Amino acid sequence: QGSVDCPNLEFEYGDADGHGAELAELYSYTEEPELSHNRRCFEEDFCTQVPGRRWLELDGAQQKAYVMRLLDGLEVVNRDKRLRVARAILYLAQGVFGDCDNEGDVLHWSRHNSFLLYRLGTFSAFLELLNMEIENSQACSSALRKPAISLADSTELRVLLSVMYLMVENIRVEQEADPPEWKTCRETFRMELSFPVHTEEPFAVLLFTMVTKFCSGHAPHFPMKKVLLLLWKVLLFTLGGFEALQAMKVRRRQELGLPPLPEDSIQVVRAMRAASPPTYSIELVEQQQQQKRGHRGRRPLVKQDSLDIYNERDPFKNDDGGVDEEENDDVDGGMEGELDLLERDTLMPPMPPQRLPMERVSFPKGLPWAPKVRQKDIEHFLEASRNKFIGFTLGQDTETLIGLPRPIHESVKTLKQHKYVSISDVQIRNEEELEKCPMSLGEEEVQETPCEVLYRAMLYNLPQYMIALLKILLAAAPTSKAKTDSINILADVLPEEMPVTVLQSMRLGMDVNRHKEIIVKSISAALLLLLKHFKLNHIYQFEYVSQHLVFANCIPLILKFFNQNIMSYITAKNSISVLDYPHCTVCALPELTAESLEAGDNNQFCWRNLFSCINLLRVLNKLTKWKHSRTMMLVVFKSAPILKRALKVKQAMLQLYVLKLLKMQTKYLGRQWRKSNMKTMSAIYQKVRHRLNDDWAYGNDIDARPWDFQAEECTLRANIEAFNSRRYAGPRHSEFAPVDNCLQSVLGQRLELPPGFQGSYELWLEREVFAQPIRWEELLHCQ
Repeated sequence: QGSVDCPNLEFEYGDADGHGAELAELYSYTEEPELSHNRRCFEEDFCTQVPGRRWLELDGAQQKAYVMRLLDGLEVVNRDKRLRVARAILYLAQGVFGDCDNEGDVLHWSRHNSFLLYRLGTFSAFLELLNMEIENSQACSSALRKPAISLADSTELRVLLSVMYLMVENIRVEQEADPPEWKTCRETFRMELSFPVHTEEPFAVLLFTMVTKFCSGHAPHFPMKKVLLLLWKVLLFTLGGFEALQAMKVRRRQELGLPPLPEDSIQVVRAMRAASPPTYSIELVEQQQQQKRGHRGRRPLVKQDSLDIYNERDPFKNDDGGVDEEENDDVDGGMEGELDLLERDTLMPPMPPQRLPMERVSFPKGLPWAPKVRQKDIEHFLEASRNKFIGFTLGQDTETLIGLPRPIHESVKTLKQHKYVSISDVQIRNEEELEKCPMSLGEEEVQETPCEVLYRAMLYNLPQYMIALLKILLAAAPTSKAKTDSINILADVLPEEMPVTVLQSMRLGMDVNRHKEIIVKSISAALLLLLKHFKLNHIYQFEYVSQHLVFANCIPLILKFFNQNIMSYITAKNSISVLDYPHCTVCALPELTAESLEAGDNNQFCWRNLFSCINLLRVLNKLTKWKHSRTMMLVVFKSAPILKRALKVKQAMLQLYVLKLLKMQTKYLGRQWRKSNMKTMSAIYQKVRHRLNDDWAYGNDIDARPWDFQAEECTLRANIEAFNSRRYAGPRHSEFAPVDNCLQSVLGQRLELPPGFQGSYELWLEREVFAQPIRWEELLHCQ
């Protein structure tokens, strides 16, 4: 049944969706009439400047001359005239679709015009206008007075942000046919966004400021979807995508003299297949025998047998309408066995005899990941062995094996073969040395990377930025209930006049859902990029962001997001393909009906929703990995049944991150849970990387002491604060600066005295020097 209900999803994870899809998501369906408005503004101006010609017919010099005239028009004082010119520039960035015959031409001219606009300084001009609009107190106050905010309140901002987004996205995407000057242009633009020259902060920080201003309630008219999409794409462009990140990681390991990575994680995940644990013939026979026994015999045995049958059902294939095993999972002690036998019989109809298809029986050739061992793991193993066989320990010594039996020698050899030293380990060790010996080691050389510049600019307001992103994520989550105190994220999708027909209401409803999905997508991708890049740049930068996300309740928020029917979220059809840009600009729109809207498109799944789910799972993994206190939060919030429901989605990458989250908390869930979920345990073993002496599957840690975890978080926080104050707080090492003790050089310095002091110098001398008695004896008593 399950394989029919949920087939394998042919989804390829990447930095972003296809180029056309990413441009289409910039516009809501409510904004569609504005496309023709932009075209009118351009054509009215173009006809007066270049009569009788089309944009596509102009040569390069004529196009440049016309764009320069348009940019001059942005300098006028009249707001309406400025807006008309900005709309004409937006039409150019949208690909002059009035002159094009198909979608490919629109996308081609959109890219061509974006490079042309950038070379002529359009982005800098629009950045100035954006700063003016952000500081426009009149627009903010009028929006605050309105009972309901609509598209009309953010017109200027939407036009400016759209032009900037189209330029960033078109220039960011590389294509093989790009001419050399475009590649040069791309690198220049990346440097301009990463290392600001005129402003004191990177462009991404300005967008973060817009997000916090919106969340504080001072600017409710800001078009948040466009701001967040632009923020994500700027981070992706300046910091680099996942493949660039992997290349940087390899290069950094070489610089630090570390051995190469055991495998390319991106390629391993791409080669992975979705888990559907095979049901072997022996298991089928056992299940049928157990089921037969379940309908006769003594009650105590019956209860145990029926429990086994009930829990042997494949968690990946269980998608029927009845109560499934995940919904009955209870973290505190596996209450599945308490169901009454009569209820169990209704839940479990007799299984029809099945004939096993031979092609399903396939054994994995090997585990996908090479096992890893940390230095700390080797130390713990040797400490336990020495205590057992010798009776005392040697601290962190991992070389001395005297007195230990031969098998322990072999074990240590195997552990050292798979020892993995991460970049984070090296950074933490360097940080400890810098704290201990600040004078002898001198000042640390910090490489000026885009990531370092961004962190420095974000540092002091970083908690507010994280809280603002999570507030918007909460408002956009499908499981969130509408509350009066929650922020309104629909300001840039609701029309001035609300719909009057059923068809209009359906279309607006789909538009609102799509709008929320795009916001979730951009926030999840931006958070993941920040975490991954900060972790590579310096582990304590990553820990600082992580801690503020945890303090802002990111863990329960993500679990709340997944506490829904994930399968229906991933297959949601909230897109109307005929209304998507650029299709709607070159094709005649068919008549929309309620039936066609309900039917939706023919896609097997919604790319952005699956992308968002994977990103949120990866963020959750980043926050909780190796952090016992946060793993306990997963247990306390009963995440196991929520995560297990997500395993119904047959997509390898999503399943991998769900299984990782389940693996880290297995030892806290108790024996009963493990016994009831052996299929999940098997999937973890097959798909997740092994730590050689990590007793994740059978170690019981029920008596975990929460005060130990609190101390762990406090120690981490102290280390982060020490790092931030050492590297970023004011003049570095001012207390360790050398002092000039030479009397002649100190007295010989020329000091500029203020004029007022020079006028009253004699009075000061009389009062402070001559009138004060000199107590020479105090010199003798000085310590």
